[in-house]
Amino acid sequence: MPVRPEAVAEMTRVLTELPGNPSGAHFAAREARRVLDDARDVLGEALGAGPGDIVFTGGGTEADNLAVLGAQGARGGAVVASAVEHPAVRDPAAALCGRVAPVDSTGRIDLDALAVVLDEVDAVAVVSVMLVNNEVGTIQPIAEVAEVVRRHAPDAVLHTDAVQALSSVDVATAAADADLISVSAHKFGGPKGVGALVVRPGVRLTARQIPRPGALRDRLVEGLLAEVPDAVETGIAGGDRSGRAAGLAHVCFPGVEAEALLFLLDQAGVAASAASSCASGAAEPSHVLAAMGVPRDQAAGSLRLSLGWASTEADVDRALEVVPGAVTQLRVAR
Repeated sequence: MPVRPEAVAEMTRVLTELPGNPSGAHFAAREARRVLDDARDVLGEALGAGPGDIVFTGGGTEADNLAVLGAQGARGGAVVASAVEHPAVRDPAAALCGRVAPVDSTGRIDLDALAVVLDEVDAVAVVSVMLVNNEVGTIQPIAEVAEVVRRHAPDAVLHTDAVQALSSVDVATAAADADLISVSAHKFGGPKGVGALVVRPGVRLTARQIPRPGALRDRLVEGLLAEVPDAVETGIAGGDRSGRAAGLAHVCFPGVEAEALLFLLDQAGVAASAASSCASGAAEPSHVLAAMGVPRDQAAGSLRLSLGWASTEADVDRALEVVPGAVTQLRVAR
């Protein structure tokens, strides 16, 4: 659906007039927070949810993924989805070896068959049934689905993909019995890449995307420790990284000046830093490392590499190819 003119106007106003961080305390921040809170109020009313139940996402696919993967990750157990779900639900459900509940010739879920599927599974984490089918428009009886779920899998949460529904169905009423509700702005006149997930009070979800950068970080750090003599991973005892954010790799190379190392890495196309980005160019070693008791000669050779959703195995390969060679070059030159 084309973006509504009033949505374009409000987005333009916010982007040009409200630069503040909504988490801050100054006037510009408070204004940004007010706009954000107003958006939660409006969307919550449309979806029959409290403003605190709204989790903004990067679109309907992310909202669906978060519902299915997040609920299963937090609770364990099986995923059950209808046979007519959008790939944003069907694919993560299949990846978790989920069960499929059939539909009839109208596209409506077979409630008796759903009960059978639920009875066949020892533990069900989440049941996902879309409110309005995105191909043929069938409206699913979410209230009746909820009754079956409560009766046959009382510990499961019920998710409904309402992405196709908000422009034509009273979602607040039709999805009142759902624990999780996904929507996407592009279906009702908002911009692409903006979505939301209603998470009812008491429903637990695990965050997504963290395991993948964590695994990349681990391979990167372990590779550096193996390839570079005397390399030290900062602030880790016994190799336990459970208390470390997944996207950060921090290693110190004694006998190396960080600024010289960063220069060589930059020349080789590897972007890194010695401390936080806001301290770039500082001649002194990091105050954080000093507070942690890291020796000054070790801290002088510190290297921070950041990973995120866009990081790849090839990025790690490149870093493991470049960093050890650069450290060796600097040590030989001393």
